[in-house]
Amino acid sequence: MPPLFLSKHIVCDPKILGGKPVINGTRVSVEFILELVRSGMSFDEILKQYKHLTKANLEATIAFAKHAVSREEVVPLELVTSAR
Repeated sequence: MPPLFLSKHIVCDPKILGGKPVINGTRVSVEFILELVRSGMSFDEILKQYKHLTKANLEATIAFAKHAVSREEVVPLELVTSAR
């Protein structure tokens, strides 16, 4: 199965990290970058530590994550519990 290019910067390749979305040309996952940002690292700090990444890579990672969650459907808790 060939890689799926989700954008110029984000790709899913079954041969890399089990097909998780990664920054194109790396083994750095979107999930990993989000965890770094969640832990308080700035883009500048990430770029200093991971010199092979670019600001465009990081911006694309955030845009990809935003797009992924923007399609989520929120189901009110009472609907979930009353269906059981």
